[in-house]
Amino acid sequence: MAAPSSPPSGDDPASTGSSRTSPVMIWAAAGLLLAIALIAGHDPAPGTSRAPRAEQAAVSAPPARAAPSGSSAGPHLPWSRPVRLLIPKIGVDAPFTDLSIGATGQLQPPPAADTNLVGWYAGGAAPGQAGTAVIAGHVDTKTSAAVFAGLGELRKDDVFSVERADGRTATFQVDSAETFSKADFPSDRVYGDTPRAEARLITCAGDYDRTVSDYTDNLVVFAHLV
Repeated sequence: MAAPSSPPSGDDPASTGSSRTSPVMIWAAAGLLLAIALIAGHDPAPGTSRAPRAEQAAVSAPPARAAPSGSSAGPHLPWSRPVRLLIPKIGVDAPFTDLSIGATGQLQPPPAADTNLVGWYAGGAAPGQAGTAVIAGHVDTKTSAAVFAGLGELRKDDVFSVERADGRTATFQVDSAETFSKADFPSDRVYGDTPRAEARLITCAGDYDRTVSDYTDNLVVFAHLV
């Protein structure tokens, strides 16, 4: 996947000398739904809901957002690029890649060849910055389990952290882990701007529907900076 355009490289942007304000969701009419494609489908064990696949599974993803007005609530950090995601409970220690919305109107997925890689929606808030940071990963690939295979094990009050390019670590506490049908995905709730620094960890879930070559659900972990 080609690297998308993103904020200035390195640590916090130097153009202003201060943090970038968290973005606000821009919704058209009834709300614009885009898709993040997450490759999935290693051969499942008997009795599991997963199935081999060669196409892409769609996960609803946020459109581009603009800077909000108003002040932030709770702890927050200035903008800085995420470097590594650490989720001790499920053994995740993975580097980040930028994700951007491509020409098809879909948020591009992390490269499927690397099963230990997570993607950050670079058009949104950075992890630790006031607003909603979106982090996506594969649940599996055509050959093996992937970085977010154990994401469903997270529960309220579990913690994870994001190491950032500015040397700071953003630590998040889980508020909930919920599964939503892709046919009725609550985009406003998942991606809506928040005054405090929050994060969403997102992957595919549910049964694999061979007729549409996609999983039926999305798993979303809601968390806030502590």
